[in-house]
Amino acid sequence: MAREITVLVNPTSGGGRGARMAGPVTERLRSAGLNARWEAGRDAGESAELARRAVSRGVDALVVVGGDGMIHLALQAVAGTNTPLGIVPAGSGNDLARALALPRKDPLAAVDLVIAGQHRAIDLGKAGATWFGTIFTAGFTGRVTERVNTMHRLRGTLKYAAGVAAEVRDFTPRPYVLELDGERWETNALVIAIGNTSSFGGGVWICEGADPADGQFDVTVIGQVSRLDLARLYPKLFTGRSFSHPAITRRKAKLVNVAAPETSGYADGEKLAPLPLTVECVPEALQIFLPPKP
Repeated sequence: MAREITVLVNPTSGGGRGARMAGPVTERLRSAGLNARWEAGRDAGESAELARRAVSRGVDALVVVGGDGMIHLALQAVAGTNTPLGIVPAGSGNDLARALALPRKDPLAAVDLVIAGQHRAIDLGKAGATWFGTIFTAGFTGRVTERVNTMHRLRGTLKYAAGVAAEVRDFTPRPYVLELDGERWETNALVIAIGNTSSFGGGVWICEGADPADGQFDVTVIGQVSRLDLARLYPKLFTGRSFSHPAITRRKAKLVNVAAPETSGYADGEKLAPLPLTVECVPEALQIFLPPKP
């Protein structure tokens, strides 16, 4: 019996790129002898329900054509199950695809990974009851994310840069209480980032070096910096190379409790819930189609 594949499409991702790719992606799977069909929800709620139904009926794989937001919806259905996830990047940021070295400019090459049928496990984060694949963040970056989600004409790092410029007036650090694997830490911070992977916002390397297969988070805390310091630091966040600054602290932890007044948490670019939240690294929680190891 042919493998049954559900292709979940976000038709609006990447300025309509998701809709344009739905047919070619599905046809590529069918030409390989797979029983594939594509589905698209009218909104996020319906898309999430389609993902849950596909996993419940026992599909052999769920393939997402979209960006990090659509992947985030799919994770809520496939995390902790044996159903592997395939990703065909079609969003404006594609940070999970970037972290996993998936083809971001050749959608059919991404489909071929599903056809090959080789998948392996990676870690996921869990904030409260919500799964995430990339980075949990709070503070200034959360407000930027909120702003970015209202911008539809820009894409990638340019979009995030515009969000930073729009929010830079609100530059006051918040008091946080963190517990990293049981160690209490009180600090005033502009940004809290808890990374399963390295980047968010279309290539902002806030947790540079994070590995989604090592069973722990990379935690970055940015304390008080001036606007001038931010202007100097910000370009470095796009390089993917290590750098230091007295206001930046980097730690590793498997379990992080994070609390702050009047502050919400965000993950995969989606708003989750007000703090406090418990953020846990769950090893090997996701089966995913990946390129062969070098």
